[in-house]
Amino acid sequence: MLNNQNYVQLSLELHLFFARIMKEHSFFLEAGFQGKDQNYKDIAHDFQMNFAGLLNQVTDLSNRNVSKSALDSQEFITNQTLAAEKKTSELSGIPIDQNLTRKEMNLTSGVTQPSEQLINQVRNINRRALPLIENLITFKNEVLNQVLTCRMYTTNYPLLINHIIQEAKMYYDLLSKIERREILSLQEFYEQELFWNNIMMEHAEFIRGLLDPSEKKLILTADQFAMEYEKMLQTFRNRPLDLKQASIQETMKFQQFNLAGITGILDCKIRSIILPLLADHVLREANHFIRILNQYRSY
Repeated sequence: MLNNQNYVQLSLELHLFFARIMKEHSFFLEAGFQGKDQNYKDIAHDFQMNFAGLLNQVTDLSNRNVSKSALDSQEFITNQTLAAEKKTSELSGIPIDQNLTRKEMNLTSGVTQPSEQLINQVRNINRRALPLIENLITFKNEVLNQVLTCRMYTTNYPLLINHIIQEAKMYYDLLSKIERREILSLQEFYEQELFWNNIMMEHAEFIRGLLDPSEKKLILTADQFAMEYEKMLQTFRNRPLDLKQASIQETMKFQQFNLAGITGILDCKIRSIILPLLADHVLREANHFIRILNQYRSY
């Protein structure tokens, strides 16, 4: 059972990572809808604002209440996040609250015994977040159904919409577990590892499909990553210890590929239809996965 200190720390770290991810999912949905679907644009924008509000509250509580390893991992923000938000807002015409990122840049780590007031504040945030996440899952499912029944066109792949549904479900499940004060079991860690390996594979597939056809070398590299992750999932599905080492090695290579990608996109040296914020988004998810793997090396 999680003690108060772990309950607060794990809650805040989960929100710092996933609330930003959900905020950006909502942005990508909004940016991908066509003019005729203004009502969907409005709903997606409202979700973006709601998760921005959640992230703002969490950030206010997180100073000296999160681990150094989490802050250092660059899974919450990277050195490129602010520039990616600025450029993406310019390109899309959709406003992004960059003050949130500036606020997160000033966070410091620390693990202190939480006060009763802090525990109650975190509990209230968790219990407000759960229905918000659930509502976003419902909205994403509706969008996917509209696309699959040919009633909506969006610039987001159907697989990408399903991909962001699965990430929201992971957020909901992990937060529910924390709220029940349950500790992640070895089997649950292994399932999470399989989940993130699949996410990395799909990231490589999306990158491959969003690069300009002239970027043949990058397309081949992205395709190779997708095939390697697929092969890992097939080979090691029943051998978790072997998968863990393979996951670390492959994801560290993929992390560097993603880092080069966001740098090249921000410098306008890569031809693609990848928004800078999407490039930064997938880098943060790779950073998050690497921290999870390193955290559970002792298993």
